[in-house]
Amino acid sequence: MIRKMSTAQPLKKLVSCVILDLDGTLLNTDGIVSDVLRVYLGKYGKQWDGREIKKIVGKTPLEAASAVVEDYELSCTTSELLSEITPMFSNQWCNIKALPGANRLIKHLSGHRVPMALASNSPRENIETKISYHQGWKESFSVIIGGDEVRLGKPSPEIFLEVAKRLNVDPSSCLVIEDSLLGVTAGRAAGMEVVAVPSIPKQPHLYTLADEVINSLLDLRPEKWGLPPFQDWIKDTLPLEPWHIGGPVVKGFGRGSKVLGIPTANLSTEGYGSLLSEHPSGVYFGWAGLSKRGVFKMVMSIGWNPYFNNTEKTIEPWLLHNFDEDFYGEELRLIIVGYIRPEANFSSLQSLIEKIHHDRKVAEEALDLPLFSKYKDDPYLKSST
Repeated sequence: MIRKMSTAQPLKKLVSCVILDLDGTLLNTDGIVSDVLRVYLGKYGKQWDGREIKKIVGKTPLEAASAVVEDYELSCTTSELLSEITPMFSNQWCNIKALPGANRLIKHLSGHRVPMALASNSPRENIETKISYHQGWKESFSVIIGGDEVRLGKPSPEIFLEVAKRLNVDPSSCLVIEDSLLGVTAGRAAGMEVVAVPSIPKQPHLYTLADEVINSLLDLRPEKWGLPPFQDWIKDTLPLEPWHIGGPVVKGFGRGSKVLGIPTANLSTEGYGSLLSEHPSGVYFGWAGLSKRGVFKMVMSIGWNPYFNNTEKTIEPWLLHNFDEDFYGEELRLIIVGYIRPEANFSSLQSLIEKIHHDRKVAEEALDLPLFSKYKDDPYLKSST
């Protein structure tokens, strides 16, 4: 099979090691944080609003707990809150999933012997426990430092400077990858290069201190930093471990056919909250099965569609076939096998339409490859609920 390497990127700066944050960067902890706080606050008759997670992202456990006590005007102390929720979190650590691209990145850098470090505001013991559930992670890091091993956590640069010291490298030769504003601030203050992967949706404009802002780890191009490039892109697509989603076709925003001339077969996001949080916004492709019509090639977007500024994350598949009629209410099954690009905004409707048609071309050609075409016969596509 011919593997097409990613397009050459202009070199930003030569780095020799990579320092990674853990929660929200490598591990999908936001959902578990929300679940635990929702249960805990319910005891006080308070309701957790997931949007408030931005107030605690990247903070030390003590700082985060203090913010919750203050924001919700709880009658308990910060210490009491911590003592109650810490066991609740500990029981969930075995369920934390790696974020898309995390295993791929760690394996890639480790395979090329690029020194890696883990620097998190979480206590060292918690870090060790969390990564113990992910095969090959612990031995891949030359240095691991927790927030309890330095005087000041992020946004202080102390934790990153300590990593450079232990690695015996100059801070300017380090690349920091972070999801929080606190971490980005700390990396810049340490004199390091910083890539931000915002864990809070629709907030990239806040990360002005970062040298680069990317949508997810799937979009990281190591060659920009003088590191070995990924070799797994095939014909402008990134193969993924297949995942499934299904449900009845519902009416969308009425713009697919009317405004764009691109008829999408939308799925309801109800019941798919955790799945949507697991997969970054972007353009994917795969196969679609309609219970009464057969199996078709499909390209789809997940996200907020910045051009239309959706208020909720949506799933909008485009079945690459000309249908004579609508099929609202029919059971639609999708198997997603690859990734094309991150979600992006466009300066004009025409440029958006052109990009969507380019996505179609990329998906159609990729799905003819044996690597992807074999999933056309997946039993999931042909079963109905």
